[in-house]
Amino acid sequence: MPIKSVRDTDVKSRYVLLRTDFNVQIIDGKISEPFRIDASMQTIKYLINNGARVVICSHMGRPKGERNPELSLRVVAEYMNIPFVEDCLDKSFMSAMKDGDVVLLENLRFYDGEEKNDDTFAKQLASGFDLYVNDAFAVSHRAAASIVGVTKYLPSFAGDLLIKEIENISKYLNNPKRPLIAFVGGGKVSSKIGVLKKLVSIADKIVIGGAMGTTFNFAHGLPVGNSLYEENMSDIVHEIENLASQNNCEILLPLDKGVGKEFDKNAKRENRNANDIHDDDIIMDDGDKTIARNKELLENAGTVIWNGTFGLAEWGEKWGRASFELARNMAHFTKTGKIESIIGGGDTVAALNTCGVFDDMTYVSTGGGAFLEFVEGKALPGIVALESKKRM
Repeated sequence: MPIKSVRDTDVKSRYVLLRTDFNVQIIDGKISEPFRIDASMQTIKYLINNGARVVICSHMGRPKGERNPELSLRVVAEYMNIPFVEDCLDKSFMSAMKDGDVVLLENLRFYDGEEKNDDTFAKQLASGFDLYVNDAFAVSHRAAASIVGVTKYLPSFAGDLLIKEIENISKYLNNPKRPLIAFVGGGKVSSKIGVLKKLVSIADKIVIGGAMGTTFNFAHGLPVGNSLYEENMSDIVHEIENLASQNNCEILLPLDKGVGKEFDKNAKRENRNANDIHDDDIIMDDGDKTIARNKELLENAGTVIWNGTFGLAEWGEKWGRASFELARNMAHFTKTGKIESIIGGGDTVAALNTCGVFDDMTYVSTGGGAFLEFVEGKALPGIVALESKKRM
């Protein structure tokens, strides 16, 4: 690997600026899912145990350069039981730090220089530190000051999580057990054109679900009722399907859909075949025939990649049935050793947790957009910065 691990340098008594992704969901003032925090603990513990003076920086939400108490990282510091610094550019606390100490800085995005990759902000952030560690794979597709800019001013290394993400995703993409089946859901085809074009070149089958599946069905002239879909994506759909055909990759679409008459989680659910959607139907999930078909596909898979839920999983079992059954079946076949399963995307991870099967998967990435861009083959700015900058 062309980037160096933080384990390749001496960190004792050195001030380390550690970039993590603690952009977690907060509900009623509490962290609802600490996955990304827990995922960086290996790097944090390594630094602490080896005598580094660790200053963690991260972001939460999109405050657009303004202080927003609802997007404060204080709740994360409380969860981790570590000191909190209320301004990410404050350096006054550093002189009192001892070997093995760790603190968390306030939300980087309270300054607009973070997302703009402003050089002055990056230089101020890097000031006073001996080295920089990127452990934030999930935002390494963003050319932010704390991801790219600071590497101009500090010897820069990768944390354990970043290296783990690169190695694992690369492993399952470059040398998968066959057949490789990709399950791709979510709301918009337009947001996943690049990754779909990449997947048709490496996967044996691609299963399109959720609102994306509705858009694909629409492109084939099937009725979609009063549902969420992208009317202007038909040409793209056919382009992707032609590429799939050229690469001997089969694309499978929803056979049926779970529909209701109101866009409401309490709406009565009915299952209709994809060619029998009524004009006043609202599609909110994939149907039971599709769920059964997907289970059969899993039984005969070698490697499975999954990104994007197949219905309104956030509304519970009624409208999350396709996603939850996929998660449960994927977990079952992973545990029995039939398949290797790679998951990416916040909503998809949430579905795993709802079903209690998170730990049963082969590998779960912390990345959503970064996961997709890495799969697509794009060069992630955060990784490129570590490859190209001088390191100690």
